[in-house]
Amino acid sequence: MLQNAAPTCQLANFVASVRFEDLPPRVIDMARDLAIDWYGSCIAGGGARAVEALHRTCAALMPGQGPCTVLPTGEKAGIYVAAMLNAAACHVVEQDDVHNGSVFHPAAVVFPAVFAVAEARNLGGPAVIEAVVAGYETGIRVGEFLGRSHYVHFHTTATVGAIAAAAAVGRLLGLDTKQMLHAFGSAGTQAAGLWEFLADAADSKQLHTARASANGLFAAFSAAEGLTGASDIFGGTHGMGAALSQDAEPARLTEGLGQRWAICETSYKWHASCRHTHPAADALAEVMAREGLRADDIERVTAHVHRAAIDVLGAVIVPETVHQSKFSMGTVLGLVAVHGRAGVEEFDRLALACPDVAAFRDRVTMVHSPEVEAVYPRKWLGRVTVKTRDGRFLSGSTDDPKGDPGNPLTWNELLAKADGLIRYYRPQEAEARLVWLDRLTRLPQAPSLAELFR
Repeated sequence: MLQNAAPTCQLANFVASVRFEDLPPRVIDMARDLAIDWYGSCIAGGGARAVEALHRTCAALMPGQGPCTVLPTGEKAGIYVAAMLNAAACHVVEQDDVHNGSVFHPAAVVFPAVFAVAEARNLGGPAVIEAVVAGYETGIRVGEFLGRSHYVHFHTTATVGAIAAAAAVGRLLGLDTKQMLHAFGSAGTQAAGLWEFLADAADSKQLHTARASANGLFAAFSAAEGLTGASDIFGGTHGMGAALSQDAEPARLTEGLGQRWAICETSYKWHASCRHTHPAADALAEVMAREGLRADDIERVTAHVHRAAIDVLGAVIVPETVHQSKFSMGTVLGLVAVHGRAGVEEFDRLALACPDVAAFRDRVTMVHSPEVEAVYPRKWLGRVTVKTRDGRFLSGSTDDPKGDPGNPLTWNELLAKADGLIRYYRPQEAEARLVWLDRLTRLPQAPSLAELFR
């Protein structure tokens, strides 16, 4: 470690030095589990209209086959195209992982790039694990560095995602510290992704992950070929911190490197919706179960939330598409209250079509809570107040939404979630993809990723 180097250099040196044999077993296991979780989301999103549009775009601009698997369809493509399409697919059904403190979805950008390169170069599980850990540790810290102000206008998974993918692929390519700095610089200058798409249900969210993964991939490969990038893309006078944040904290870039494994702080998503809806959904389920309530017993629900939830979810009042409904607090709570679940099937069949869900949606409001705000984003508290039709006021709460490190999925729940997502898309072809899932459970021992997806 370069003890006196700037934070950007220290982070680059750490990433270039990650070794599989030095990783704690819990970190290796977590990387494997996150791969399983990501794979299910990637398969499930393959049939989305936006993903198919991007597929046609890639076919027009970058035609031809290659050594890498486009996971939902099984088609073969080049490294760049496979990374883009798998990254677009895995962010569709809103069940890919999230890191609370950075408000960042690492899997959506890290795994597509890593798997494409590893398959093309016939690399094995240990190399994949190294790269995944490098990407997660980098992306999470850069997200924390950029702070809460960044998230007001920028989709962190899009901006930070390019850096995370560059770090992960850079580790696969064996970049040294200097080359890794160039990869960071080239990825950071391409970082982009604005929240405005929420206003009219545009497809940009899928484009965000597709481009972030591909841009990071490109940055790492170009650095390996000698293309230079800004040496301090994070802390420089005109770097990401200065341009994209009002509360950047450079110390967060290197906090606990080698001791704090941020990858193990990552949360799984249980509901198929925007993460900002999950705490309130779990809190509502808690009070309904405790009090024996049905949806018809409830006159009104008030969700007490942090400001970012209002900023992101407040744009969706009456959803017009299934994807928009995943950003509607009222719809998510309506599915949980009326049908007991807010999974991919419930969103497809019931989010827009069920009159009981629509009626419940209109009985939900969000209010800003100082209590919830005080610990966000480190903790995502769930707090709801329920007014019943017989005049009672009841409180529901959760400090750890299902899937958080404090309330993790069991191994069987993780596999069941992946199984359900795989069967969701082209169920007649699910058995073949479940073979890949079984192989992924042994990822750390896999001799070759190309063999895994054969």
